[in-house]
Amino acid sequence: MTTVAPSSLRDRLHPTIAALSDVIKNIWQAELTLEPYQMPEDLGYVEGTLEGERLTIENCCFQTREFRKIHLELAQVGSALDILHCVMFPRSSFALPMFGTDLVAGRGQLSMAIADLSPIIDERALPEPYDQALASLPELVFAQERTFPSWGTIFSSHCLFVRPSNAAEESQILDRVGDFLRIHCRQAVAMTPTTEMAEIEAIELGQRRYCQQQLQNDKTRRVLEKAFGVDWAERYMTTVLFDVV
Repeated sequence: MTTVAPSSLRDRLHPTIAALSDVIKNIWQAELTLEPYQMPEDLGYVEGTLEGERLTIENCCFQTREFRKIHLELAQVGSALDILHCVMFPRSSFALPMFGTDLVAGRGQLSMAIADLSPIIDERALPEPYDQALASLPELVFAQERTFPSWGTIFSSHCLFVRPSNAAEESQILDRVGDFLRIHCRQAVAMTPTTEMAEIEAIELGQRRYCQQQLQNDKTRRVLEKAFGVDWAERYMTTVLFDVV
């Protein structure tokens, strides 16, 4: 295993994954005041081997007034698998949803795209300003909707979860993730943080519930365990991917 980063992984990934990485970073830079986030030194960039293929993981993290951690992960397994994973973790004093998006490509074809603003205070409903903004977005039609996993009860009614069928649908995904992210950043920047302990505790409880549900994703865990071992996979998933407050 190596932790010394060479040239950016982005340039080797599926074009839509590379493009979404750019969309996310550009919106963060335009809408938020970014500060460095200290990652464990051995987990920012990692290489290993999975079934004879090189597994590469590259992480990018920041923090802001509103978010204790905003995380973008790019990963690649040889020529078999390209992955983008992004989650934004609000600070305990900001009653914000959880923004998350993932793109997965296998053998050069996008197989899965998901994006959501997941409620954490009310398990079923987003704050009204979010609902109104999301409801005003143009309706999108995809040929292949995906079925939520059993742990997917954390997602909102606005969640995008599809298997892209063509370049036009891939473009729609880029646009919609950008829409979600701009709405989220602008709502966050405009929000006044709470000082009410009961609300802070509810926010922290909601984040823990979100992370605990996400940690049930056995596919991610199995890949990491095969490449790096059980202990390393557990540390990575609970330290980098879904650390709880």
